[in-house]
Amino acid sequence: MSDPGPPIASDLMRRLAGAAGFVRRRALGDYVVDEETGFDPELSRAVLMPAARALYRGWFRVQMRGLEHVPSTGPGLVVANHSGVLPFDALMLQVGILDEHPAARNLRLLSADLIYSIPLLGRVARASGHVPANPGEADRLLHAGELVGVFPEGFKGIGKPFTDRYRLQRFGRGGFVRTALRAGVPMIPAAIVGAEEIYPMVADWHELADRLKLPYFPITPLFPWLGPVGAVPLPSKWMIEFCDPVPTNGFAPDQHEDDGVIAELADKVKDTIAMKIDELLAERGPAFGG
Repeated sequence: MSDPGPPIASDLMRRLAGAAGFVRRRALGDYVVDEETGFDPELSRAVLMPAARALYRGWFRVQMRGLEHVPSTGPGLVVANHSGVLPFDALMLQVGILDEHPAARNLRLLSADLIYSIPLLGRVARASGHVPANPGEADRLLHAGELVGVFPEGFKGIGKPFTDRYRLQRFGRGGFVRTALRAGVPMIPAAIVGAEEIYPMVADWHELADRLKLPYFPITPLFPWLGPVGAVPLPSKWMIEFCDPVPTNGFAPDQHEDDGVIAELADKVKDTIAMKIDELLAERGPAFGG
């Protein structure tokens, strides 16, 4: 019986073979891209997700649980808190579901229009499965059976000062609830702990933000003072947990635009996330070390 060789060598050969196959398929045009959104599943899994995976496993040491609440097939709307100055929480949510969910599902994230105004960033976002955060895109994906992710706090969550860490901001106007009601899909609350500490934002340089047409320009203890080094996220310890789904299929069509129903469901999702964040913070302890 031949010796298969050291595990490291075998893994390297497997990776090289996979890379060669990827390059060959790209050269031959043997791959599929969603013409409407630009989503390139193979490019995302082979090139974009590995970079996020290195942060997920080695830098942030993410613990993800509650995946039994995320459907293995069919549509669902994952609703999460948003924080961290830059949207690393979106990437960690995406790669975690891909890697750890038994069905290895692609999470199609709804992203702000600002991302698509930057040519290269917009192209990369689309290739990884992101779409503009508008009702039409969300409806189309959900009716196609996709798993969709949304951050209702938007820039108010991701750009808040460090003194407001883990205090949820307003969940928009309930647009995510309307989307879920129209499609009759469950909302899966997701609590993310860890992103708040990667860039402790102590101030917002409003004048520069206005000049650059950005929603905020963060000042942290390290950025912009240390230049590119100051832009490296701090290695906080992350925990992500999915909670019991909030169903929407029991409502009548005339309730889909009922402000009272929408507010009640939005508050239920928000309160669920807030309570879970408190639990995770108590369990995690210090953000660094351990």
